[in-house]
Amino acid sequence: MKCKIVILFIFSFLLSFGQNETLFEQGNNQYRDGNYEAAIATWERILDSGEHSAALYFNLGNGYYKIESLAESIYYYEKALKLAPGDAEIRNNLAIAQNDTVDIIEPLPKNLFNTWFDNTSQMLSYDGWAIFTVAFMVLFFTLFMFYYFIRSTTAKRLFFSGSMVALLIALMSVFFAFKNYDEVVNQKAGIVFATSTQVRSEPVMRSEVSFTIHKGTKVKIISEIDDWTRIQLADGKEGWMIKDHLKEL
Repeated sequence: MKCKIVILFIFSFLLSFGQNETLFEQGNNQYRDGNYEAAIATWERILDSGEHSAALYFNLGNGYYKIESLAESIYYYEKALKLAPGDAEIRNNLAIAQNDTVDIIEPLPKNLFNTWFDNTSQMLSYDGWAIFTVAFMVLFFTLFMFYYFIRSTTAKRLFFSGSMVALLIALMSVFFAFKNYDEVVNQKAGIVFATSTQVRSEPVMRSEVSFTIHKGTKVKIISEIDDWTRIQLADGKEGWMIKDHLKEL
């Protein structure tokens, strides 16, 4: 009985995967023909089935950009970037879409080390850095074993130096993996979907308006109270906005 259930599950998975592959290509063809809304509807059927991928989100971002739905476009580019942080094409298209937004927000300046650290960590997803860590730990143990058993002094130095370099890279990969994992899982962000929304000093309508932001702007979500969300912009500004004006990534 258990065997039949497993076989049925595998068959259903393969059937669903095949259908989604067909839908993905169908959407691609519709997009190439200029039927952008039809392509979006087709790709969203894949999302409805529970399948997610950087390529699917990227295509949806492109489709929404073509029909000038800026907030949706940026939203899906950001979703794609979470799964493939090192993809230059996703970053480029996201930057193009962000240039069309009303708000021009200058991020807080970073020192040289933080800039290098952030840029390097974004080369891979946390899964990618985890694989990188395992690979270099295996390399470390292999080189160390050669160092331990070999008799030549020169070779010992080479293998020991190589093993230490591999260990250092593995440890750095662990830090990058945890950093990316924290950003994806623990740090919430969202995209403003309202044409414009007022950010207030307190989570009540009668409070003072601190600033106004517009459709397509990305914000960091700090906390939520009832119908309000406390947000922070890349330039450090903070305040409360209506929760329904925001779509969480």
